Amino acid sequence: MHNKINKLTLAVTLASAVMATGQAAASGFQVREQSAKALGNAMAGAAAGAEDVSYMTFNPAAIGNVEGTQVSGGISYIDAGFELTDASASSVSGAGYMGSGDNEGGEEAWVPSFAFKTRLNERFDLGLAISAPYGLSTKYDKEWIGRYHAVETELETIDIQPTLNYRATDRLNLAVGLRAQYADATLSNAIDLGAVGAGAGQLPPSAIGNADGMAEVTGDDWGYGYTLGALFQATERTRLGISYRSEVELTLDGDVDYSSDSPAGQAVLAGAQATGQLQDGGGKADITTPANLNLGIYHQLTDRLALMANAEWTEWSSFKELTVDFDNGGQSTTTENWDDTWAFSVGANYQLNRQWLLRAGLGVDESPVPDSEHRTPRVPDADRRWATLGATWMPTSSLGVTAGYMHVFGDDGDIDQNATPTNENASRGNLSGTYEVEADVFALSMDYRF
Repeated sequence: MHNKINKLTLAVTLASAVMATGQAAASGFQVREQSAKALGNAMAGAAAGAEDVSYMTFNPAAIGNVEGTQVSGGISYIDAGFELTDASASSVSGAGYMGSGDNEGGEEAWVPSFAFKTRLNERFDLGLAISAPYGLSTKYDKEWIGRYHAVETELETIDIQPTLNYRATDRLNLAVGLRAQYADATLSNAIDLGAVGAGAGQLPPSAIGNADGMAEVTGDDWGYGYTLGALFQATERTRLGISYRSEVELTLDGDVDYSSDSPAGQAVLAGAQATGQLQDGGGKADITTPANLNLGIYHQLTDRLALMANAEWTEWSSFKELTVDFDNGGQSTTTENWDDTWAFSVGANYQLNRQWLLRAGLGVDESPVPDSEHRTPRVPDADRRWATLGATWMPTSSLGVTAGYMHVFGDDGDIDQNATPTNENASRGNLSGTYEVEADVFALSMDYRF
């Protein structure tokens, strides 16, 4: 039956949502907002900036450029907005889906970060960073036109990164860090129980799209990886940096819960559960957060002006397909075909006076989504550009307070999700339109050197 929705479908939805959705501020589901100083420069100083201990998240060797003991804490506020315009949706049989409310799915999110380092001896530094390198928070109205594809999606990650830096020479720092990553996901989407009932002869065809249920899925896991970095002081004014962050493999244990507020939907749900369908249960999805590489240069042009540039490569091509194993012994594979991406940024610092440092930057970021057929409501992703401003206030030589602002200009992205009786959209239906994406990010941090 082409309208049948079962536990397998919902488990696939869980895994694809976690791997395929991100904040509008970065491509995929990456979150780069781990340092207010780096954000103020559009991440142009990520690999080579090394201004304080917070840069350890981007390049672990950054702590070799920081004297003594230092602690840093910060928070970023992300206001991501996207809207599906010229939207059209229908069931796999061609019956039109209607929606109420708007087609906006943006959400607000807070991203905390913390870093600490101390010098062990003349050769070694020890550090610890806690960050959230991946995450998302999207929510549509329950009655919106694309509700069978997505309603709510939330992914939270925490990276705990102990780091050891080795001062190989007076100019070269080499570092390695362990990454312990925890991921927790929650998502929901509507179920067209009207279509299920109509396909079973339980409801008339007019019930299609008019007797909804909801499915909510949760999952979490720990995974482990590593990070490597090098920082080279080429001259008194020029610094080069390179860092690599490994992929992290996770297996999300998921639970699914079905419900319906519609009397007709409740009857269909009860009938399906009596035959072993749409029953609360679970499954496992193997996912991988991608590896990435940062290359950067920092140059002190004058005593007041510093220039910097960064290039970041992310191995999104590791997300070619997703295989999900289910509690009942079944298996499903969904093809995604994401592409590797590059992000480029340039930035500048200007030392206004002893207490104030002004920051600015520009950046461009590629989307890993290859085409409209692979763009979904959980992936309203497109190429984007950044413009940033920031400032650091140092009331004393030991204390720094930094604020940064980023505006993200996203390209419009077409979506063309087609449904056939045998593909993964059989129960979700057809959905097309154009996504408009933008975001604002505000960051605030404080660092103190002992």
